Amino acid sequence: MSMDIFFADPDDVPLPPEEVRIREFKANPWPDGRRVKIYLEVTPFQKRPSGEVLITDQSGQPVASANIIETIDPKMEINMHLRTAETSGNFTVSVVLFYLADIEEDQPELEDKPIGPPERMVIDEAQTTFEIGE
Repeated sequence: MSMDIFFADPDDVPLPPEEVRIREFKANPWPDGRRVKIYLEVTPFQKRPSGEVLITDQSGQPVASANIIETIDPKMEINMHLRTAETSGNFTVSVVLFYLADIEEDQPELEDKPIGPPERMVIDEAQTTFEIGE
C-alpha cells in the first residue's frame, strides 16, 4: 500500500520572479514588549526570493532589521528583537521583496568598474504598524 502526500495546493502555480507578490504581512508584539513576531507569506515561486524587514519607531529610527536570503518556503515567521531602550509606542514594519541580479562567473575582468553588491530587482513591498503599551 502506498500513500501519496501532496503539500502544495495544485491551484497555486509557482510564479516567475516578476510575478511573485506578498500575500500577507503581519506583526504581533510578544507580551514582553521587547520582541515582535513577523509573519510573511508570498505567492509560490519558481526562483527563491530574498527580502529585508525593517522596524522603525515613531520618530522613524530603525530599531530592528532582518534579512531573508533566498527563502525556500513561501510562509515565513521571524522573531525580531527591538534594540531600543524605549519599547512602548507605535512602530512601523516594512518589508521589501527582491531578487538579486545573477552574477556571471565567466565575466571578463572589468578594470575600471568598482566591484559592489549585485543589483536588486524589487518585486513587492508592504508595510504594517503595531503598538506596544506602557
